[in-house]
Amino acid sequence: MIRLEVDVATQKMSVYEDEKCLRIYMISTAKKGVGELKGSEQTPRGLHIVRAKIGSGCLPNTVFVGRRPTGEIFNEAYRNKFPNRDWILTRIMWLSGLEINKNRLGAVDTMQRYVYIHGTPDDVVLGRPGSRGCIRMRNDQIIELFDQVPVGTPIIIKG
Repeated sequence: MIRLEVDVATQKMSVYEDEKCLRIYMISTAKKGVGELKGSEQTPRGLHIVRAKIGSGCLPNTVFVGRRPTGEIFNEAYRNKFPNRDWILTRIMWLSGLEINKNRLGAVDTMQRYVYIHGTPDDVVLGRPGSRGCIRMRNDQIIELFDQVPVGTPIIIKG
């Protein structure tokens, strides 16, 4: 069975099948650190699952707003038009917490916070915190991961 493990301290995500590590990706978690509260812009800790996968078949750098592809492909003109946007590109894997009162339900619900694993512009630095709560990846790597990880895949976020 495939599972994912995010290590906030090292800014890496590992893909395991049973106990064998298949791949390690450089990522970027929240600039504001770890935490579970709604509105915190922090990356939630604990046990989660991939609740939904969005963007199958979309082109690399497809722009998503409200979990919907806009029909646009990210480029510098869009960056200049929306300089403060935390770009969600290519694919979305929407996370849901499994630990009641830690990352599920009430003021700490990961899914209601819209926390994803998603693609980011190629020039965004990975390997250090920088997102608004989500887990950012390279576009080619999110496509690779998206294609091998089914809905329901467990993911532990260690912080």
